[in-house]
Amino acid sequence: MCCAVLQDNTRKHGKLLQAIKAMNDIEQVLVTIVKFHPQWQCLLRSVDVRVDKILAALRPQVFADHRALLVSLGWPPKLLKSENGSKQITGVPNPLVLMQENKRRNYSQSFIALCALQHLQDKREERHLNSNLIKRENQNLRLWAIGELVSPIASRMEYHFGKWIEQPEYIFALAYKVTQDFITGVDDVLQPLIDKARLISCSAKETWAFAMVQMLSGFLEKKVFSSLAQEYNVKHLKPDVLSSWLHLVDLIIAFDKKMQSLVNLDTCLLAESGNFEGPSRGMSVLTIFCDRPNWLKIWAKLEFKNAWAKLNTELKEEKAWMLSSKCKSGIDTDLEHLLSTIEDHKAPPIAELFLKIIWEMIERCQTMPSILLRAQFIRSAAGRFIWYFFKILLLRFKSTELSPHNSDDGTIVRACGLINAARYIWIKLQEWSDAVDFLEMKIAENDSSKKIHDNTMDNDCFFAEEVRSLSEMETNWLVEIIAVILRQFEILSWKYIQNNDNFEEDQDYTNILVSREAIDLAVSNDFVEALDALKSWLCIVKINLNRKDFLDLWRSIAEGLDHYIPSSILTNEIRFPKIGINQFDADMQALIFIFKPFCARPHAFFPCINDILKLLKLKRGGANHIQARITIQ
Repeated sequence: MCCAVLQDNTRKHGKLLQAIKAMNDIEQVLVTIVKFHPQWQCLLRSVDVRVDKILAALRPQVFADHRALLVSLGWPPKLLKSENGSKQITGVPNPLVLMQENKRRNYSQSFIALCALQHLQDKREERHLNSNLIKRENQNLRLWAIGELVSPIASRMEYHFGKWIEQPEYIFALAYKVTQDFITGVDDVLQPLIDKARLISCSAKETWAFAMVQMLSGFLEKKVFSSLAQEYNVKHLKPDVLSSWLHLVDLIIAFDKKMQSLVNLDTCLLAESGNFEGPSRGMSVLTIFCDRPNWLKIWAKLEFKNAWAKLNTELKEEKAWMLSSKCKSGIDTDLEHLLSTIEDHKAPPIAELFLKIIWEMIERCQTMPSILLRAQFIRSAAGRFIWYFFKILLLRFKSTELSPHNSDDGTIVRACGLINAARYIWIKLQEWSDAVDFLEMKIAENDSSKKIHDNTMDNDCFFAEEVRSLSEMETNWLVEIIAVILRQFEILSWKYIQNNDNFEEDQDYTNILVSREAIDLAVSNDFVEALDALKSWLCIVKINLNRKDFLDLWRSIAEGLDHYIPSSILTNEIRFPKIGINQFDADMQALIFIFKPFCARPHAFFPCINDILKLLKLKRGGANHIQARITIQ
């Protein structure tokens, strides 16, 4: 009796494979016709109709036979509760591993028949729909035969899921436990059959895990997220929705990492280390948001609110905006730092916290399959958060009230801290934009924009607008500090510039120490206060401003002074007797020497002053010669 059943099954399997092979041969002919005789549309439609009729009759019977075989094997297995009475599920048996030889043979034949039928169906759909590469890859993660394993066990799992709506951590624990218990048996039993069916690049483990993820995603979409989305529209329920939604996303992210790690290494150790990159972004519960853009918007809004709540508590702490003593003391001369760190740029701690929060939001969507939707989420959550923080920076700089009449050192220190923060964030956003993930998202955005607007492709980086805004803020604030310093110098030196007696009569001199190695230079009394204020401002700025901006600042100040002093002297038509020339020379040397700590040859940054000194020191004959040459020209 048993031998007769086996012979009957073998005969039915042989006929089924013959029918599938015949339809494959027909499909190959149709592909050739499409390629070389596209005008034969009527013939193609006629053949397709006949093959569709055969498949419509054959496919249900093949699935029915396969499901009956699974029931005879004891599938789906019963989910057993643990002995301690907890809601966790343990001890799930695997009927695939326990199959006897004759049942194993029948199952293998049925499995291969399903794979062959699916392969035929995929080829027909590829011809009809001209599927792109991404869709074909997703098809490799779907296998009818493994779907038939997941479908019946899913109904039993969903019974338990329904009791744990308020405790979703149990839902994810059960889904992972069942996947883990069966994955080894699935790989040992089904992978050889997949190889025998010649399904290239198809992994039994990956397909099994993908099917379980899809099952869980479907349940969460219907039973959990749909309710949360409805509650979000009710005003008094929004706080509860925020915590529940974000907690659910936390569980999804952890689950995705564990599942991907399970597929790769059969262990979740790597996922816990945080250094894991999954085999496919398609294997993610976050696919829920791919078909629900309104849910994606809700998620982005909730992430933004949560991020703002984290940052808002720190914004009020003044110490978060202050440069630490560690940054002030050693970083300016430390050349060992090769990486861009917060100490390198002397940025306040609030900048590091801001970037940390931004990066956490970005990482939360990394397993989302759609590149374009990932970009949209980052724009809606992290991008919006970035622009809000920029407004905070602008308001804080405005409140510093920089003024040439304000001698408070704290004002310039706060302004330098904001410039440092802007530059540090600018550098980090640029670094992120150079990563492959962000390049892919920018390309996806460009392609989408090109389809909608039919415009030229934008080659800017992902955070191009944010980087440009930060660069503009940094430049404007730096210019404002430069203007304040120059204006204060102009105010303090006004009496010196306007008083011609400084250069035409004998003076009382105030000796100020210029250098330990150099002799004391006699500087005009009216010029001492301006030099002292300038030196004080430069020292404070040097300690508190990042190296790049300080370099631009002192050079711009030198350029401004080099323009201001000669133009003021020429405007006032000052006459220089010999003693006046020496006095002016001493004053200018004292001014230039203030910039000595910043470069080896500060004189090079004062060409106009140097030229005036050369002219003043010329002998009368040389001056007359130059004057004659100028007159001739």
